[in-house]
Amino acid sequence: MNKHLPALFGVLAVVALALPATAAASPGERYAHHPLRVRSLASLSVVGLSPSTIKGAYGFSTAASAGTGKTIAIVDAYNDPTAESDLGTFSSTFGLPPCTTANGCFLKVNQNGNTRSLPGTDAGWALEIALDVEWAHAIAPGAKILLVEARSSSLSNLFAAEDYAKAHAQYVSNSWGASEFSSEHSYDGHFTQTGVSFFASSGDGGSQLWPSTSPNVISVGGTTLTFNSDGSLTETGWSGSGGGCSAYETANTAQVTDSVNCNGKRATPDVSLDADPNSGVSVYDSTPYSGSAGWWQVGGTSASSPMWAARSADAGVPVNSAYVYGSSITYRDITIGSNNVGSCKPGYDLVTGRGSWTGLTP
Repeated sequence: MNKHLPALFGVLAVVALALPATAAASPGERYAHHPLRVRSLASLSVVGLSPSTIKGAYGFSTAASAGTGKTIAIVDAYNDPTAESDLGTFSSTFGLPPCTTANGCFLKVNQNGNTRSLPGTDAGWALEIALDVEWAHAIAPGAKILLVEARSSSLSNLFAAEDYAKAHAQYVSNSWGASEFSSEHSYDGHFTQTGVSFFASSGDGGSQLWPSTSPNVISVGGTTLTFNSDGSLTETGWSGSGGGCSAYETANTAQVTDSVNCNGKRATPDVSLDADPNSGVSVYDSTPYSGSAGWWQVGGTSASSPMWAARSADAGVPVNSAYVYGSSITYRDITIGSNNVGSCKPGYDLVTGRGSWTGLTP
């Protein structure tokens, strides 16, 4: 498809998906939301940036075998009843290899690993799941996809899903988060496992979310891609990219924030990729949301997290804080743009972190 944004979306407003209703919370229970943004409602024809356009923008591998031998776990809440069939439509449309239960590429389970007793359906989370699954497959078409669906968006249920995911995958993507809270550090252990890399959306409100603020995860922020008339590409910091200095989490020793001073607290994000819904990616979802189903143009750091997890699977190595702040990754340093807490600058910043992963190596 044309790498430029479809004309019909030129001036449409960005729509924030409504959060699902939840059961009455038990004392101390907290709930997460998905940082996902769409441009208007769905279309019958393809809209948004294609996998080939995103891979071209970042110089990622176009090989169908990229990610072979690795498993990417997607942790989300509620059930997307059409996740596998929608992935099939997405894959066939963009020339990606099939990823199905039958061929062993795709598996959907509940938070306990059961394939039968799946959660109830929530339309907003179903679109989130479609985004995460399809774009993990788009960037790492050779990897297996494990979709772990939590019973609800409560943190306790998401923790159970996380614990199952990290025991069965090398890369875990979390496109969800909650406002920071004073005891959050006591739950950071859910994001540790030898040999497993954890990624979390940094948020879409310009300020930070947990678990993105956990020092155990790679916090993934967002950028805007602009395709210029002369064929060149400009990447800038997205105004909605979550970031800031954590109120409660201490930075780990690997994090290097250059001129940004968080007084020993965790700074987010670590890194970024495309997340602005104005340069949003193409997603197919046949589970109706607000009476609309089909092709969506989707952004938010919900998009950049699974893409970072998948690019890490392509590399085939554990991607932790030491790796991100080391010298193995070639970054595009984002120096233009701002969010609610700061502006982009050379080196590390609170909008895009170190910047965007580019190139085929590692």
